[in-house]
Amino acid sequence: MAASNYSLKVNRDLLDPNFESYRLSLDAIPTYNVELDAAVEEVKLKDSHYTLEHMRAFGMYNYLHLDPWYEDSVVFVDCKGRVLSLTVTLDTALGKPREVYRFPDESGRAEDRLCASLSLTSATWAALSDGGGRLYLLRTGKRGDGSHSRWEPLFTEDLGEPFTVLHSVSHVQSGVHNMEVLLLRVQKDPTETKGSGYSVCLEWITVASAAGHGQEKKYEVRKRRLLRGKSVPHYAAVEPKGKGLMVASAKPFVFTHVDGRPVEQPEPEPMEVEKTGGLEVTLQKRSEGPLWPELVTGDGRGEYVMSDEQAALIHERLTHLTSEDLNGNPDRDKPPCNSQELEDCDGFPEDSSSLTHFDEASLKPTQVVNLGSHQYLFTVDVDPSEMPCLCLRHDVDALVWQPRPEQPGNMWEHVATFNALGYVQASKRDKKFATCAPNFSYASLCECLRRAFIYRQPSPVETVLFNRKQGRQVGQVAKQQVASLDSDKPILGFRATNERLYILTSSNLFVLKVNNN
Repeated sequence: MAASNYSLKVNRDLLDPNFESYRLSLDAIPTYNVELDAAVEEVKLKDSHYTLEHMRAFGMYNYLHLDPWYEDSVVFVDCKGRVLSLTVTLDTALGKPREVYRFPDESGRAEDRLCASLSLTSATWAALSDGGGRLYLLRTGKRGDGSHSRWEPLFTEDLGEPFTVLHSVSHVQSGVHNMEVLLLRVQKDPTETKGSGYSVCLEWITVASAAGHGQEKKYEVRKRRLLRGKSVPHYAAVEPKGKGLMVASAKPFVFTHVDGRPVEQPEPEPMEVEKTGGLEVTLQKRSEGPLWPELVTGDGRGEYVMSDEQAALIHERLTHLTSEDLNGNPDRDKPPCNSQELEDCDGFPEDSSSLTHFDEASLKPTQVVNLGSHQYLFTVDVDPSEMPCLCLRHDVDALVWQPRPEQPGNMWEHVATFNALGYVQASKRDKKFATCAPNFSYASLCECLRRAFIYRQPSPVETVLFNRKQGRQVGQVAKQQVASLDSDKPILGFRATNERLYILTSSNLFVLKVNNN
Protein backbone atom coordinates (compact mmCIF):
# COMPACT_ATOMS: atom_id res chain seq x y z
CA MET A 1 0.00 0.00 0.00
CA ALA A 2 1.68 3.17 -1.17
CA ALA A 3 1.32 6.34 0.86
CA SER A 4 -0.33 9.25 -0.90
CA ASN A 5 0.54 12.85 -0.25
CA TYR A 6 -2.39 14.69 1.25
CA SER A 7 -3.09 18.39 1.66
CA LEU A 8 -5.14 19.74 4.54
CA LYS A 9 -8.34 21.28 3.19
CA VAL A 10 -9.14 24.57 4.88
CA ASN A 11 -12.81 25.45 5.28
CA ARG A 12 -12.88 29.08 4.15
CA ASP A 13 -16.22 29.59 5.88
CA LEU A 14 -14.40 29.19 9.21
CA LEU A 15 -11.88 31.97 8.46
CA ASP A 16 -12.39 35.64 9.29
CA PRO A 17 -10.37 37.87 6.93
CA ASN A 18 -11.72 40.96 8.71
CA PHE A 19 -10.48 39.97 12.17
CA GLU A 20 -8.59 42.89 13.70
CA SER A 21 -7.30 41.98 17.15
CA TYR A 22 -8.17 40.84 20.64
CA ARG A 23 -9.36 43.55 23.01
CA LEU A 24 -8.10 43.29 26.57
CA SER A 25 -11.00 42.86 28.99
CA LEU A 26 -10.66 43.76 32.66
CA ASP A 27 -13.62 41.56 33.63
CA ALA A 28 -12.60 39.50 36.66
CA ILE A 29 -12.39 35.73 36.29
CA PRO A 30 -13.74 33.97 39.41
CA THR A 31 -10.91 31.76 40.71
CA TYR A 32 -11.29 28.99 43.28
CA ASN A 33 -8.50 27.15 45.04
CA VAL A 34 -8.20 23.58 46.35
CA GLU A 35 -5.25 22.98 48.66
CA LEU A 36 -3.83 19.50 48.22
CA ASP A 37 -3.10 17.18 51.15
CA ALA A 38 0.10 15.96 49.48
CA ALA A 39 2.23 17.37 46.69
CA VAL A 40 1.71 16.35 43.08
CA GLU A 41 4.19 13.68 42.05
CA GLU A 42 6.62 15.70 39.94
CA VAL A 43 9.61 13.70 38.70
CA LYS A 44 12.59 15.89 37.80
CA LEU A 45 14.75 14.90 34.85
CA LYS A 46 17.99 13.12 35.72
CA ASP A 47 21.42 14.29 34.55
CA SER A 48 21.39 11.45 32.03
CA HIS A 49 18.16 12.81 30.52
CA TYR A 50 19.95 15.69 28.87
CA THR A 51 18.50 15.64 25.36
CA LEU A 52 15.85 17.87 23.83
CA GLU A 53 13.69 14.79 23.31
CA HIS A 54 13.76 13.97 27.05
CA MET A 55 12.65 17.53 27.78
CA ARG A 56 9.83 17.39 25.25
CA ALA A 57 8.62 13.97 26.37
CA PHE A 58 8.95 14.21 30.14
CA GLY A 59 10.03 17.71 31.17
CA MET A 60 6.92 19.33 29.64
CA TYR A 61 4.50 16.60 30.75
CA ASN A 62 0.96 17.70 31.60
CA TYR A 63 0.28 16.15 35.03
CA LEU A 64 -3.45 16.95 34.97
CA HIS A 65 -5.88 14.75 33.04
CA LEU A 66 -9.38 15.76 31.96
CA ASP A 67 -12.11 13.14 31.77
CA PRO A 68 -13.73 13.60 28.31
CA TRP A 69 -16.68 11.37 29.27
CA TYR A 70 -17.58 13.32 32.41
CA GLU A 71 -17.14 17.06 31.97
CA ASP A 72 -15.49 18.98 34.78
CA SER A 73 -13.84 15.91 36.25
CA VAL A 74 -10.03 15.89 36.48
CA VAL A 75 -7.50 13.28 37.63
CA PHE A 76 -3.86 13.44 38.80
CA VAL A 77 -1.31 11.43 40.82
CA ASP A 78 0.28 12.67 44.05
CA CYS A 79 3.62 11.85 45.70
CA LYS A 80 2.01 9.18 47.88
CA GLY A 81 1.19 7.12 44.79
CA ARG A 82 -2.51 7.97 44.98
CA VAL A 83 -4.64 8.52 41.89
CA LEU A 84 -6.94 11.40 42.84
CA SER A 85 -10.14 12.56 41.16
CA LEU A 86 -11.99 15.84 41.56
CA THR A 87 -15.40 16.53 40.07
CA VAL A 88 -16.74 20.09 40.18
CA THR A 89 -20.47 20.70 40.41
CA LEU A 90 -20.55 23.94 42.41
CA ASP A 91 -17.52 26.21 42.25
CA THR A 92 -18.17 27.85 45.60
CA ALA A 93 -18.29 24.47 47.37
CA LEU A 94 -15.28 22.59 46.06
CA GLY A 95 -14.55 19.36 47.89
CA LYS A 96 -11.25 17.57 48.31
CA PRO A 97 -9.96 15.24 45.58
CA ARG A 98 -10.87 11.65 46.42
CA GLU A 99 -8.58 8.65 46.11
CA VAL A 100 -9.68 6.18 43.43
CA TYR A 101 -6.55 4.01 43.30
CA ARG A 102 -3.18 3.67 45.03
CA PHE A 103 -0.03 2.14 43.56
CA PRO A 104 1.44 -0.82 45.45
CA ASP A 105 4.30 0.24 47.72
CA GLU A 106 6.96 -1.43 45.58
CA SER A 107 5.66 0.01 42.32
CA GLY A 108 7.78 2.38 40.25
CA ARG A 109 10.46 3.24 42.77
CA ALA A 110 13.37 2.60 40.37
CA GLU A 111 16.09 5.22 40.11
CA ASP A 112 15.54 5.86 36.41
CA ARG A 113 11.77 6.01 36.63
CA LEU A 114 9.60 8.61 34.92
CA CYS A 115 6.47 10.40 36.09
CA ALA A 116 3.30 8.34 36.50
CA SER A 117 1.04 8.77 33.47
CA LEU A 118 -2.61 8.15 32.74
CA SER A 119 -5.00 7.80 29.82
CA LEU A 120 -8.75 7.49 30.28
CA THR A 121 -9.55 4.67 27.87
CA SER A 122 -13.35 4.69 27.94
CA ALA A 123 -16.24 5.69 30.19
CA THR A 124 -15.40 2.71 32.43
CA TRP A 125 -11.67 1.93 31.87
CA ALA A 126 -8.31 3.67 32.35
CA ALA A 127 -4.68 2.92 31.44
CA LEU A 128 -2.05 3.81 34.05
CA SER A 129 1.75 3.69 34.17
CA ASP A 130 3.74 3.82 37.40
CA GLY A 131 6.69 5.42 35.58
CA GLY A 132 8.87 2.39 36.26
CA GLY A 133 7.85 0.17 33.34
CA ARG A 134 4.62 -1.36 34.66
CA LEU A 135 1.26 -0.95 32.91
CA TYR A 136 -2.08 -1.13 34.74
CA LEU A 137 -5.46 -1.42 33.05
CA LEU A 138 -8.16 -0.51 35.55
CA ARG A 139 -11.91 -0.94 35.50
CA THR A 140 -13.17 2.35 36.89
CA GLY A 141 -16.92 1.85 36.80
CA LYS A 142 -19.03 4.79 35.64
CA ARG A 143 -16.90 7.59 36.98
CA GLY A 144 -19.54 10.29 36.81
CA ASP A 145 -22.45 8.58 38.57
CA GLY A 146 -21.40 9.74 42.05
CA SER A 147 -20.92 6.22 43.39
CA HIS A 148 -17.27 6.97 44.32
CA SER A 149 -16.22 3.43 43.51
CA ARG A 150 -12.52 2.57 43.57
CA TRP A 151 -10.72 1.60 40.40
CA GLU A 152 -9.99 -2.11 40.05
CA PRO A 153 -6.83 -3.36 38.24
CA LEU A 154 -7.75 -6.24 35.91
CA PHE A 155 -4.43 -6.28 34.03
CA THR A 156 -0.92 -5.59 35.33
CA GLU A 157 2.31 -6.35 33.51
CA ASP A 158 5.94 -5.23 33.49
CA LEU A 159 6.72 -4.09 29.94
CA GLY A 160 10.43 -3.37 30.28
CA GLU A 161 12.02 0.08 30.23
CA PRO A 162 10.07 3.00 31.77
CA PHE A 163 7.48 4.67 29.56
CA THR A 164 4.62 7.14 29.57
CA VAL A 165 1.13 6.37 28.29
CA LEU A 166 0.22 8.62 25.35
CA HIS A 167 -3.23 7.36 24.35
CA SER A 168 -5.61 4.43 24.72
CA VAL A 169 -8.93 3.26 23.30
CA SER A 170 -11.36 0.46 24.07
CA HIS A 171 -13.48 -1.50 21.61
CA VAL A 172 -15.29 -4.83 21.25
CA GLN A 173 -14.59 -7.03 18.24
CA SER A 174 -16.34 -10.39 17.68
CA GLY A 175 -17.34 -10.48 21.33
CA VAL A 176 -13.77 -9.86 22.53
CA HIS A 177 -12.98 -6.76 24.57
CA ASN A 178 -9.82 -5.08 23.22
CA MET A 179 -7.82 -2.18 24.62
CA GLU A 180 -5.24 -0.42 22.47
CA VAL A 181 -2.53 1.40 24.44
CA LEU A 182 0.20 3.63 22.99
CA LEU A 183 3.44 3.99 24.98
CA LEU A 184 6.38 6.38 24.57
CA ARG A 185 10.05 5.74 25.43
CA VAL A 186 13.28 7.63 24.78
CA GLN A 187 15.98 4.97 24.58
CA LYS A 188 19.73 4.80 24.16
CA ASP A 189 20.51 3.83 20.58
CA PRO A 190 24.02 2.63 19.67
CA THR A 191 23.28 3.22 15.99
CA GLU A 192 22.59 6.92 16.67
CA THR A 193 26.24 8.00 16.51
CA LYS A 194 25.87 11.44 14.93
CA GLY A 195 23.09 12.78 17.13
CA SER A 196 22.21 12.62 20.82
CA GLY A 197 22.76 8.87 21.16
CA TYR A 198 19.04 8.34 21.79
CA SER A 199 16.08 7.39 19.63
CA VAL A 200 12.34 7.61 20.25
CA CYS A 201 10.23 4.46 20.48
CA LEU A 202 6.45 4.18 20.24
CA GLU A 203 4.97 0.87 21.33
CA TRP A 204 1.41 0.03 20.36
CA ILE A 205 0.03 -2.75 22.55
CA THR A 206 -3.25 -4.64 22.17
CA VAL A 207 -4.61 -6.18 25.37
CA ALA A 208 -7.64 -8.45 24.96
CA SER A 209 -9.96 -10.44 27.18
CA ALA A 210 -9.38 -14.19 27.32
CA ALA A 211 -11.77 -16.92 28.41
CA GLY A 212 -11.30 -17.45 32.14
CA HIS A 213 -12.23 -20.45 34.32
CA GLY A 214 -14.54 -18.32 36.44
CA GLN A 215 -16.98 -15.60 35.53
CA GLU A 216 -14.31 -12.88 35.68
CA LYS A 217 -12.57 -12.25 32.35
CA LYS A 218 -8.80 -12.33 32.22
CA TYR A 219 -6.79 -9.96 30.05
CA GLU A 220 -3.55 -10.65 28.21
CA VAL A 221 -1.27 -8.98 25.67
CA ARG A 222 -2.29 -10.08 22.18
CA LYS A 223 0.01 -7.96 20.05
CA ARG A 224 3.01 -5.62 20.46
CA ARG A 225 4.17 -3.31 17.67
CA LEU A 226 7.23 -1.04 17.79
CA LEU A 227 7.82 2.15 15.81
CA ARG A 228 11.06 4.12 15.87
CA GLY A 229 11.88 7.71 15.06
CA LYS A 230 14.30 10.47 15.99
CA SER A 231 11.91 13.00 17.53
CA VAL A 232 9.22 12.89 20.20
CA PRO A 233 5.86 13.02 18.40
CA HIS A 234 3.74 16.13 18.76
CA TYR A 235 0.62 14.00 18.35
CA ALA A 236 0.09 10.22 18.48
CA ALA A 237 -3.25 8.44 18.75
CA VAL A 238 -4.89 5.12 17.88
CA GLU A 239 -8.09 4.94 15.84
CA PRO A 240 -11.28 4.18 17.82
CA LYS A 241 -11.48 0.59 16.49
CA GLY A 242 -7.73 0.01 16.50
CA LYS A 243 -7.49 -0.13 12.72
CA GLY A 244 -4.79 2.48 12.38
CA LEU A 245 -2.49 4.99 14.01
CA MET A 246 -1.84 8.70 13.44
CA VAL A 247 1.47 10.37 14.27
CA ALA A 248 2.57 13.99 13.84
CA SER A 249 6.31 14.50 14.33
CA ALA A 250 9.32 16.48 13.17
CA LYS A 251 11.03 13.28 11.97
CA PRO A 252 9.31 10.26 10.40
CA PHE A 253 8.45 7.04 12.24
CA VAL A 254 8.54 3.50 10.84
CA PHE A 255 7.35 0.16 12.21
CA THR A 256 10.37 -1.97 13.13
CA HIS A 257 9.05 -4.96 15.12
CA VAL A 258 5.83 -6.89 15.65
CA ASP A 259 5.77 -9.31 18.60
CA GLY A 260 9.56 -9.22 18.69
CA ARG A 261 10.00 -10.04 15.00
CA PRO A 262 11.66 -7.46 12.71
CA VAL A 263 9.46 -5.86 10.09
CA GLU A 264 10.94 -6.01 6.60
CA GLN A 265 11.75 -2.52 5.44
CA PRO A 266 11.03 -1.91 1.74
CA GLU A 267 14.12 -1.20 -0.31
CA PRO A 268 13.98 1.97 -2.40
CA GLU A 269 13.27 1.04 -5.98
CA PRO A 270 16.31 1.83 -8.15
CA MET A 271 15.89 3.79 -11.35
CA GLU A 272 16.16 1.50 -14.34
CA VAL A 273 18.57 2.82 -16.95
CA GLU A 274 18.38 1.49 -20.46
CA LYS A 275 21.74 0.80 -22.07
CA THR A 276 20.47 1.58 -25.61
CA GLY A 277 17.75 3.93 -27.09
CA GLY A 278 16.34 6.95 -24.97
CA LEU A 279 12.84 8.44 -24.46
CA GLU A 280 12.51 12.21 -24.20
CA VAL A 281 9.24 13.63 -22.92
CA THR A 282 8.49 17.34 -23.29
CA LEU A 283 5.89 18.82 -20.92
CA GLN A 284 4.43 22.28 -21.40
CA LYS A 285 3.69 24.27 -18.24
CA ARG A 286 0.19 25.61 -17.86
CA SER A 287 1.52 28.82 -16.25
CA GLU A 288 4.86 30.36 -17.12
CA GLY A 289 7.31 31.28 -14.37
CA PRO A 290 7.43 28.73 -11.50
CA LEU A 291 10.42 26.38 -11.48
CA TRP A 292 9.91 22.65 -11.03
CA PRO A 293 12.40 21.19 -8.52
CA GLU A 294 10.74 17.80 -9.04
CA LEU A 295 8.65 16.37 -11.86
CA VAL A 296 6.30 14.30 -9.71
CA THR A 297 5.33 15.92 -6.40
CA GLY A 298 7.07 14.13 -3.54
CA ASP A 299 9.45 12.18 -5.82
CA GLY A 300 12.99 13.53 -5.38
CA ARG A 301 14.60 11.22 -7.95
CA GLY A 302 16.31 12.62 -10.98
CA GLU A 303 18.36 15.76 -11.42
CA TYR A 304 17.19 19.31 -12.02
CA VAL A 305 19.27 20.71 -14.87
CA MET A 306 19.22 24.49 -15.24
CA SER A 307 20.16 26.25 -18.44
CA ASP A 308 22.90 28.91 -18.44
CA GLU A 309 20.33 31.62 -19.13
CA GLN A 310 18.19 30.58 -16.16
CA ALA A 311 21.23 30.47 -13.87
CA ALA A 312 22.36 33.95 -14.93
CA LEU A 313 18.86 35.38 -14.46
CA ILE A 314 18.48 33.92 -10.94
CA HIS A 315 21.96 35.08 -9.98
CA GLU A 316 21.08 38.61 -11.04
CA ARG A 317 17.86 38.56 -9.00
CA LEU A 318 19.63 37.37 -5.84
CA THR A 319 22.65 39.67 -6.03
CA HIS A 320 21.26 42.08 -3.42
CA LEU A 321 20.98 39.25 -0.87
CA THR A 322 24.72 38.53 -0.96
CA SER A 323 25.90 42.11 -1.17
CA GLU A 324 28.22 43.44 1.54
CA ASP A 325 25.81 46.35 1.88
CA LEU A 326 22.65 45.38 3.82
CA ASN A 327 20.64 47.08 1.10
CA GLY A 328 22.40 46.21 -2.10
CA ASN A 329 19.32 47.10 -4.10
CA PRO A 330 19.83 50.54 -5.63
CA ASP A 331 16.09 51.12 -5.43
CA ARG A 332 16.13 53.12 -2.18
CA ASP A 333 12.34 53.30 -2.00
CA LYS A 334 12.17 49.62 -1.04
CA PRO A 335 13.27 49.00 2.56
CA PRO A 336 15.84 46.23 3.17
CA CYS A 337 14.92 42.97 4.88
CA ASN A 338 16.93 42.66 8.07
CA SER A 339 16.90 39.14 9.53
CA GLN A 340 17.33 40.56 13.03
CA GLU A 341 13.87 42.09 12.76
CA LEU A 342 12.19 38.72 12.21
CA GLU A 343 10.15 37.39 15.13
CA ASP A 344 9.90 33.85 16.49
CA CYS A 345 6.49 33.53 14.93
CA ASP A 346 8.03 34.01 11.48
CA GLY A 347 9.97 30.74 11.80
CA PHE A 348 8.67 27.44 10.46
CA PRO A 349 9.11 23.84 11.61
CA GLU A 350 11.53 21.55 9.85
CA ASP A 351 10.61 20.59 6.30
CA SER A 352 10.43 16.92 7.32
CA SER A 353 7.66 17.58 9.86
CA SER A 354 4.68 15.46 8.88
CA LEU A 355 1.30 14.05 9.90
CA THR A 356 1.03 10.37 8.95
CA HIS A 357 -1.73 7.79 9.01
CA PHE A 358 -0.53 4.17 9.39
CA ASP A 359 -2.67 1.16 8.50
CA GLU A 360 -2.72 -1.52 11.22
CA ALA A 361 -2.82 -4.46 8.80
CA SER A 362 0.02 -3.43 6.48
CA LEU A 363 1.94 -1.27 9.02
CA LYS A 364 2.55 1.13 6.14
CA PRO A 365 1.68 4.85 5.83
CA THR A 366 -1.47 5.41 3.80
CA GLN A 367 -1.58 9.23 3.85
CA VAL A 368 1.12 11.77 4.65
CA VAL A 369 0.66 15.52 5.21
CA ASN A 370 3.71 17.78 5.02
CA LEU A 371 3.53 20.09 8.04
CA GLY A 372 6.60 22.11 7.07
CA SER A 373 4.73 25.42 7.24
CA HIS A 374 2.19 24.47 9.92
CA GLN A 375 3.51 24.67 13.47
CA TYR A 376 1.91 22.23 15.93
CA LEU A 377 0.21 24.07 18.80
CA PHE A 378 -1.76 21.61 20.96
CA THR A 379 -3.94 18.49 21.18
CA VAL A 380 -7.47 18.52 22.59
CA ASP A 381 -10.23 15.94 23.19
CA VAL A 382 -13.45 17.31 21.73
CA ASP A 383 -15.59 14.17 21.38
CA PRO A 384 -14.58 11.02 23.32
CA SER A 385 -15.96 8.82 20.54
CA GLU A 386 -13.53 10.41 18.06
CA MET A 387 -9.76 10.68 17.92
CA PRO A 388 -8.22 13.72 19.68
CA CYS A 389 -8.09 16.90 17.61
CA LEU A 390 -4.85 18.68 16.84
CA CYS A 391 -4.40 22.42 16.45
CA LEU A 392 -1.96 23.73 13.84
CA ARG A 393 -0.81 27.18 12.88
CA HIS A 394 -1.90 28.37 9.42
CA ASP A 395 -0.41 31.75 8.63
CA VAL A 396 -1.38 33.82 11.71
CA ASP A 397 -4.42 31.75 12.69
CA ALA A 398 -4.73 28.52 14.67
CA LEU A 399 -6.86 25.86 12.98
CA VAL A 400 -8.32 22.81 14.75
CA TRP A 401 -8.38 19.55 12.79
CA GLN A 402 -10.56 16.54 13.61
CA PRO A 403 -9.17 13.21 12.31
CA ARG A 404 -11.71 11.22 10.29
CA PRO A 405 -9.97 7.88 9.61
CA GLU A 406 -13.18 6.46 8.16
CA GLN A 407 -13.05 9.11 5.38
CA PRO A 408 -9.88 8.50 3.32
CA GLY A 409 -10.78 11.38 1.01
CA ASN A 410 -11.13 13.85 3.89
CA MET A 411 -9.11 12.28 6.71
CA TRP A 412 -8.55 15.55 8.59
CA GLU A 413 -11.49 17.95 8.81
CA HIS A 414 -11.09 21.63 9.64
CA VAL A 415 -13.64 22.13 12.45
CA ALA A 416 -12.68 25.42 14.17
CA THR A 417 -10.48 28.50 13.92
CA PHE A 418 -8.93 30.72 16.57
CA ASN A 419 -8.18 34.01 14.86
CA ALA A 420 -4.58 35.23 15.07
CA LEU A 421 -3.76 32.71 17.83
CA GLY A 422 -0.86 31.33 15.81
CA TYR A 423 0.77 34.75 15.89
CA VAL A 424 -0.22 35.50 19.49
CA GLN A 425 1.15 32.28 20.97
CA ALA A 426 4.50 32.77 19.25
CA SER A 427 5.00 35.99 21.20
CA LYS A 428 4.60 34.18 24.54
CA ARG A 429 8.21 33.21 25.20
CA ASP A 430 7.39 31.63 28.58
CA LYS A 431 4.46 29.58 27.25
CA LYS A 432 4.25 26.07 28.74
CA PHE A 433 0.82 24.67 27.84
CA ALA A 434 -1.97 25.54 25.41
CA THR A 435 -5.50 24.18 25.01
CA CYS A 436 -9.08 25.13 24.11
CA ALA A 437 -12.62 24.42 25.23
CA PRO A 438 -14.25 21.35 23.59
CA ASN A 439 -16.93 23.66 22.12
CA PHE A 440 -14.21 26.03 20.82
CA SER A 441 -15.64 29.01 22.71
CA TYR A 442 -12.16 30.02 23.89
CA ALA A 443 -8.50 29.05 23.71
CA SER A 444 -6.03 29.45 26.54
CA LEU A 445 -2.27 29.56 27.09
CA CYS A 446 -0.34 29.44 30.34
CA GLU A 447 3.19 30.39 31.26
CA CYS A 448 5.54 28.36 33.44
CA LEU A 449 4.61 30.51 36.42
CA ARG A 450 1.38 32.11 37.56
CA ARG A 451 -0.23 33.62 34.43
CA ALA A 452 -2.88 32.25 32.08
CA PHE A 453 -4.25 34.00 28.98
CA ILE A 454 -7.77 33.44 27.67
CA TYR A 455 -8.72 34.28 24.07
CA ARG A 456 -12.44 34.24 23.36
CA GLN A 457 -14.22 33.88 20.05
CA PRO A 458 -15.74 37.12 18.68
CA SER A 459 -19.09 38.00 20.24
CA PRO A 460 -21.64 40.77 19.53
CA VAL A 461 -21.00 44.06 21.32
CA GLU A 462 -23.65 45.69 23.48
CA THR A 463 -22.71 49.24 22.51
CA VAL A 464 -21.98 50.75 19.10
CA LEU A 465 -18.27 50.78 18.19
CA PHE A 466 -16.90 52.58 15.15
CA ASN A 467 -13.64 51.82 13.32
CA ARG A 468 -12.36 55.22 12.19
CA LYS A 469 -9.62 53.86 9.97
CA GLN A 470 -11.99 51.71 7.95
CA GLY A 471 -14.99 53.96 8.39
CA ARG A 472 -17.31 51.18 9.48
CA GLN A 473 -19.27 50.02 12.49
CA VAL A 474 -17.85 47.11 14.49
CA GLY A 475 -20.41 44.42 15.31
CA GLN A 476 -18.23 41.90 17.13
CA VAL A 477 -15.28 41.99 19.48
CA ALA A 478 -12.95 39.17 20.56
CA LYS A 479 -11.92 39.53 24.18
CA GLN A 480 -8.62 38.64 25.78
CA GLN A 481 -8.38 38.09 29.55
CA VAL A 482 -5.41 37.52 31.83
CA ALA A 483 -5.56 35.53 35.06
CA SER A 484 -2.79 35.67 37.64
CA LEU A 485 -2.66 32.86 40.22
CA ASP A 486 -1.88 33.42 43.86
CA SER A 487 1.03 31.00 43.72
CA ASP A 488 4.78 31.05 43.18
CA LYS A 489 4.94 27.35 42.24
CA PRO A 490 5.45 26.18 38.63
CA ILE A 491 2.37 25.17 36.68
CA LEU A 492 2.35 21.36 36.22
CA GLY A 493 -1.05 20.75 34.63
CA PHE A 494 -3.45 22.72 32.45
CA ARG A 495 -6.87 21.64 31.08
CA ALA A 496 -10.01 23.37 29.80
CA THR A 497 -13.70 22.48 29.74
CA ASN A 498 -16.52 24.54 28.24
CA GLU A 499 -17.07 26.35 31.54
CA ARG A 500 -13.83 26.07 33.49
CA LEU A 501 -10.06 26.21 33.28
CA TYR A 502 -8.11 23.88 35.59
CA ILE A 503 -4.53 24.74 36.58
CA LEU A 504 -2.43 22.39 38.73
CA THR A 505 0.65 23.28 40.76
CA SER A 506 2.54 21.01 43.16
CA SER A 507 0.36 22.08 46.10
CA ASN A 508 -2.86 23.55 44.65
CA LEU A 509 -5.54 22.98 42.07
CA PHE A 510 -7.02 26.24 40.76
CA VAL A 511 -10.45 26.30 39.13
CA LEU A 512 -11.23 29.35 36.95
CA LYS A 513 -14.86 29.92 35.98
CA VAL A 514 -14.47 31.10 32.39
CA ASN A 515 -18.02 30.69 31.05
CA ASN A 516 -21.50 30.47 32.56
CA ASN A 517 -24.23 28.18 31.27
